[in-house]
Amino acid sequence: MQLTRYTDFGIRILMYLAVQPERETLFRIAEVTSVFDLSSNHVAKIIHQLGKLGYLQTIRGKSGGFKLAKTAEQLHLGQLVRDLEHSLAPIDCESPYCRFTPICKLKGVLGQAVAAYLAVLDQYTLADIVDNRSEILATLPDLSISVLQLE
Repeated sequence: MQLTRYTDFGIRILMYLAVQPERETLFRIAEVTSVFDLSSNHVAKIIHQLGKLGYLQTIRGKSGGFKLAKTAEQLHLGQLVRDLEHSLAPIDCESPYCRFTPICKLKGVLGQAVAAYLAVLDQYTLADIVDNRSEILATLPDLSISVLQLE
């Protein structure tokens, strides 16, 4: 199973926030777009959705931004994937319609595979995938100058 780019970027954004728990200033969309080289429109949609789902606390206005709404230990990867993916169905037997559908066992086997995939993700939190914090931080660009210019 492959995650959509939307979910992939949503997880990366949460990782970025999670490795900076001591940060006092709010994160901004312009900063995230700079770090991940994404369009601001795409990032804004992801941030909005993560806020609606309760993963982020968003603050509007000139001095607004966003931050994690919960600790990284409270954010479970399996639930995050379930929340961000539009469909976890491994195949679509209806479009175009497959003549094997009434008797096919493949869909059941693939359904078990997806359940196993999610069961593994359920064993991990955001904290688990950022426990190499110093290594992650070392991969990030120095935004101290560019972030100040964005504000």
